[in-house]
Amino acid sequence: MIALPPGARILLATQPVDFRKGAHGLAALAAEALGEDPFSGVVIVFRSKRADRVKILLWDTSGLVLIWKQLEGSAFRWPPIVDGVMRLTPAEFAALFAGLDWTRMETPKRIPRPTAVA
Repeated sequence: MIALPPGARILLATQPVDFRKGAHGLAALAAEALGEDPFSGVVIVFRSKRADRVKILLWDTSGLVLIWKQLEGSAFRWPPIVDGVMRLTPAEFAALFAGLDWTRMETPKRIPRPTAVA
């Protein structure tokens, strides 16, 4: 598992991309097509057409980092192909990166804050 910067926004590009693109090509795509600044610390996850590969782009204050992963014998679980991006929680991202079905994860329940009664 890779360590993401604390508090980083994690965005999933829902359209498959050309996996011949490198870090700078994906950064340009993020800026033009997704409207996101790839140098702002956002983590952007890109998918391949076959759904078995993923590229992750992030800026670590000294340069662009490109992480590439291919699952052997299976495919990543992806949302339906639509235009735009969707936001992932760190737990959803970890499940996606591990090849698990991240869509089945339950969001934690909010615990009401106690109040004092006078």
